[in-house]
Amino acid sequence: METRKQRFKRIGNKRVNNVLNQLRILGNLSNKSYYDYNDNDINRIFKAIEHQLKITKGKFYGKHEKFKL
Repeated sequence: METRKQRFKRIGNKRVNNVLNQLRILGNLSNKSYYDYNDNDINRIFKAIEHQLKITKGKFYGKHEKFKL
């Protein structure tokens, strides 16, 4: 029977490797020979990634983002 720690490691390894692979693939968009983009496009991409990373990291530390007007 798999323990919770073993399950965390098994699934965690797969998910982290998937994220890292997708980031490597995202990097392929940087090739100006194939794609046209500007600084605003780059900033929007990384702002979205950094925002989601902050939310996800907060879940591990028990912090939850609250809605504010």
